[in-house]
Amino acid sequence: MKIGDTVSVVDEDLSGVVTSVKGDIVVFKDEYGFTHQYSKEKLVPKNADLYENIRIVRKAEPKKIISKKHQKNHLVLDLHFHNLVKNPNDYDSFERLFIQKERLIEVLEFCRKNNLKRLEIVHGIGDGTLQRMVRDVLESQVNIDFYNKEILHHQSGAVMVEFH
Repeated sequence: MKIGDTVSVVDEDLSGVVTSVKGDIVVFKDEYGFTHQYSKEKLVPKNADLYENIRIVRKAEPKKIISKKHQKNHLVLDLHFHNLVKNPNDYDSFERLFIQKERLIEVLEFCRKNNLKRLEIVHGIGDGTLQRMVRDVLESQVNIDFYNKEILHHQSGAVMVEFH
């Protein structure tokens, strides 16, 4: 540091222009005309040119690991019969309904076992037989809430289930 340099005091809101340097002691005058003296180790040069050519390195933020069990996306069970078996024409209506009910119960147990919070059951509109069966199964379950996905309940082809 030399006379005429602008300095700033470490850990204080104080700066000024150096008026004299005597060994390890630096005397400077602040903006109001008061003189202060500090040792060299308590002062830093206040020069913007020192900081202009410094490269800023941005580190990549680590990605948060999110449990797959608690994803925001909910599980969707589509009960349309052609999605459940390979040859849908080989079954009569009673067998179809029985297979759909078994699949529904399996998925409900899977959700409970894996602590999933939400399940969407797509049953379609149709004549209402599958819709009534889904509603009966859900009403027989404990620790769940369910509601129609659409605003118009009679036109809803899906039910949202939330597990407690």
